[in-house]
Amino acid sequence: MKLNNKIVIITGASSGIGKSLAHEFARRGANLVLAARHYVSLCEIAQKLQDEYKIKALAVQCDVSLEEDCKQLIHQTKQTLGQIDILINNAGISMRALFNDVDVQVLKTLMDVNFWGAVYCTKYALPEVLKTKGSIVGVSSIAGYKGLPGRSGYSASKFAMNGFLDSLRVENLKTGIHVMTACPGFTASNIRNTALNKDGNQQRESTLHEEKMMSSDEVAKRIADGVESRSRTLIMTGQGKLTVLLSKFIPARLDKLVYNVFTKERDPLLK
Repeated sequence: MKLNNKIVIITGASSGIGKSLAHEFARRGANLVLAARHYVSLCEIAQKLQDEYKIKALAVQCDVSLEEDCKQLIHQTKQTLGQIDILINNAGISMRALFNDVDVQVLKTLMDVNFWGAVYCTKYALPEVLKTKGSIVGVSSIAGYKGLPGRSGYSASKFAMNGFLDSLRVENLKTGIHVMTACPGFTASNIRNTALNKDGNQQRESTLHEEKMMSSDEVAKRIADGVESRSRTLIMTGQGKLTVLLSKFIPARLDKLVYNVFTKERDPLLK
């Protein structure tokens, strides 16, 4: 699939991987519908992309945790641009708190955004994507293959997304649409700054070493390549590929390795 003149919806497009995806798909000639809660930032990004790449870019304020917002996002895309070729379910938030300490509402919030947001958008976009034999993409995580300490709600939401996309892929093996699960490893973005603590407030400062992580621009490039080649699954880092492999063959050993990694956080939750 070449992306030139395709109609692409990107959720969570105002920052991080979503913003990088917007730039990458625009660079390849796609017309964009950018969705996020932060409408002013979204409009500025859309205008910049139109000016720089001479494509169409529509900003739509959308809280993906609200089904009606997702329904209206798809409706507005169809009414304004006529069709939908690619839906990228990127919107997501993280957390950092031990399960014993966290308010259960934090886990509900993560599921509403990370899982249900993808379900709502996909539900309303699917009939249109079927018409174009396009792509449904979920930006998941290695946390969807291995539960991470202090991220129980995040891992749960990504495991749920992976299962949802797997089912969707099998159901559509003969319809001509493409379903891709994209799993970055740790990515240098603002997701840890906006991660929720045990009380549901943003932690604001990353506790990991951002300078050692893959950039959001590189993640976006790999996702765009994956859409063009209609890949099934993207595991983007060596650490991620090793994690998936070890989880199959020596899961107990992997538990200890993951535990040790997270004891090296700044202000670690695990001692």
